[in-house]
Amino acid sequence: MATKTTKEKKVKISKDGEAVSPMLKSDIYDVQGKKAGAIELPENIFGLAWNDALMHQVVTTMQANARPLIAHVKNRGEVRGGGRKPWQQKGTGRARHGSIRSPIWRGGGVTHGPRNDKVYAREIPKKMRAKALFIALSRKFRDGELLFVNSFGIETPKTAVAKKAMVMLSKVSGFNQLASKRKNAVLIGFADMSPASEKSFRNIGNVECASIRNINPVSVLHSKYMIIENPEASVAIIQNRASKKQ
Repeated sequence: MATKTTKEKKVKISKDGEAVSPMLKSDIYDVQGKKAGAIELPENIFGLAWNDALMHQVVTTMQANARPLIAHVKNRGEVRGGGRKPWQQKGTGRARHGSIRSPIWRGGGVTHGPRNDKVYAREIPKKMRAKALFIALSRKFRDGELLFVNSFGIETPKTAVAKKAMVMLSKVSGFNQLASKRKNAVLIGFADMSPASEKSFRNIGNVECASIRNINPVSVLHSKYMIIENPEASVAIIQNRASKKQ
């Protein structure tokens, strides 16, 4: 494999003439919190610099797309009643009114209130969404909040087993709040999430589980820590998204 020298840094070139991404290394742990190996991570996924503008645009857009349209008020045309003129136009000495459902009347319609027919959704280009995910993963890796676990080994649903695994993994240096943090402690990404694993972790309030195919920047940044189970297969899935981005 040859090495091509540029002004910025050296880029490895494969035999086919394609650039090879530099690799980072990280330890792999078992459910007992002991080292069970190591893994090489692509720098174009786990070594990117933080980008405030891109992350803000993607995260706020995803939050807008997930915004539930609940609040809704009625205008003067939708409020029941008010079909008859309250009193005659002239001669009473009072101000003229045409309906008791006017917005200035108590019980009348609401002006400029929230409506559930307003659309807040916006589109996110696939490349931006993928790049934001890689930046979020890089941030977790750089801050020491990303943990790789070979397998949880849960074959039957058992919350006690899942809790014990969290306690043991909290002994890993830098992950002491894994089992004690009350809310949004950890996001667990599974390469192939089994029903047993999902049922075992879903009763733990500070743990969120998701398939590695479905993780997004919001879910990654929402929790303090992130655990990636079966790292070889999971990283391969993420790399597949990186190849589609190009």
